[in-house]
Amino acid sequence: MIWDTGDAAQPTVVMGIVNVTPDSFSDGGRFERVDAAVQHGLTLAAQGAHLVDVGGESTRPGAAPVNADEEMARVLPVVRELAAAGVKVSIDTRNAVTAEHAVAAGAVVVNDVTGFGDPAMRAVTAAAAVAAVVNHMPTDDPRTMQAHAHYHDVVAEVRAFFVRRVLECREAGINDIVVDPGIGFGKTTAHNLELLNQLHRYADLGCPVLVGVSRKRFIGELAGDVPPAERGPGSVAAALAAVDRGARIVRVHDVAEHVQALRLWHAITRT
Repeated sequence: MIWDTGDAAQPTVVMGIVNVTPDSFSDGGRFERVDAAVQHGLTLAAQGAHLVDVGGESTRPGAAPVNADEEMARVLPVVRELAAAGVKVSIDTRNAVTAEHAVAAGAVVVNDVTGFGDPAMRAVTAAAAVAAVVNHMPTDDPRTMQAHAHYHDVVAEVRAFFVRRVLECREAGINDIVVDPGIGFGKTTAHNLELLNQLHRYADLGCPVLVGVSRKRFIGELAGDVPPAERGPGSVAAALAAVDRGARIVRVHDVAEHVQALRLWHAITRT
């Protein structure tokens, strides 16, 4: 099963990140070439990643959009080679046509930062019988999402979004659904902290919870204006806090460090 690690000593699913982009906030350009991206994905899998999430468009605040043709040129060779090597691949995209070609190339999860609002994305995912990661973002455009970071009760409003969108996904025929509160996607640092602290309020949705906090801006802010490359310790701390509050999957850049920390955390909490 996709969301089963097969390891009782470390049941948290670790999703490694491969950004095939020139402009991602943390590692843009490092894995822009197909061979570099494939090798990085293989390395993450060897370090203990249960899935590798391949994306060809940066969704950092203010990032320029990428058309589907360019996105597919970036990601499809990487998806194809990793899947052929036996790696479980997730495609990180907001374009239904990219998702369709990626699952044909071997991806087993569609991770849509816009939360499956597009009926075409729901139809593609249902037809392929692959899993869906429903991310919360208050607008469909990452360029302006921080301008929409206004909530009366962020935890309740994100939950209401999930209730509605999960129902739409199930009605479309998607059976395997994961919810992601979208840390940093149209959220302030205060919103991020509140969402992480209240993850247990999503337990009754009947879907595993995924959290992506790795190297994000709020970690740098809380740690004292730390740049992305130096946010590893804070990322691990935030991921462990999320798992403690009910997260089943963590999406991370630094796989080896998270796998080690999770194994220790689970050993301690079992005693």
